Amino acid sequence: MRSFPGPALEIVDRMRAVAAADPARAIAFQGSPGANSHRAATEARPDLLPLPCFSFEDALEAVKDGRAGHAIIPIENSQHGRVADIHFLLPESGLNITGEFFMPIHHALMALGDGPFEAAYSHPQALGQSRRYLRAKGIVPLSHADTAGAAAFVAERGDPNVAAIAPAIAAELYGLRIIEENVEDSPDNMTRFVILASQPLPAGALADRPVMTTFVFEVKNIPAALFKAMGGFATNGVNMTKLESYQKGTSFSATTFYADIIGAPGDPAVDRALEECAFHSKQLRILGTYEQARARG
Repeated sequence: MRSFPGPALEIVDRMRAVAAADPARAIAFQGSPGANSHRAATEARPDLLPLPCFSFEDALEAVKDGRAGHAIIPIENSQHGRVADIHFLLPESGLNITGEFFMPIHHALMALGDGPFEAAYSHPQALGQSRRYLRAKGIVPLSHADTAGAAAFVAERGDPNVAAIAPAIAAELYGLRIIEENVEDSPDNMTRFVILASQPLPAGALADRPVMTTFVFEVKNIPAALFKAMGGFATNGVNMTKLESYQKGTSFSATTFYADIIGAPGDPAVDRALEECAFHSKQLRILGTYEQARARG
């Protein structure tokens, strides 16, 4: 519960009590009630009980220690790119991706006063998605742990000269006025979430459905290592829809990659491609195979 703003604590306590009564049906999310991840949890899995957690690590830990059966985590945004630290946290969590969810993102500027405003608090992703709006208004962006938490913080602070950028529902939850809606810089702003569980989906659960497989691999520190690791996907006709690199550790001697492909292990073409990738890599780990939420290509 640490660091949740005061106006959010009563709602957090109530939601946690409900989830604790049936942890197998709980779905953990990062942020205060009213955050975009809260919306995603209720829209992606309306059959489950949303469990607010302060950080991404806390949401993943809730699944690992049995306080929740699932977690839903944002991994990338169409406008602002990948969510910071997620590529490190997912592999280290030991959890399995069991689904994905795409959600349009709309932000509102909200406050106690009428403006003009000196600053606006929000999650760095939301600030990045609204940077042109903030610059045009002369509002200084200030980071907060999550969007709805920023709204609760502004309400708790009681300063009419500061605002928050958050989903419109946060204004209702925390007693703020919506100054302007849809302040995101792009009208087609979209975030991709993944749903995680302690166990992978059972064999056969995805039969006859279009599926994705997500994995991470670390290439060997040799010339053309990535070219060699990728060759099997081309020769076997496996479509790779995402490939992102990131550095792990301080040596900078080798690169880790996060990848999505269309298909699943068990398909001969996918198996051959993954085997060739693994041969040219120090390590390869599959994070999950799950149904596509939207068609690729």
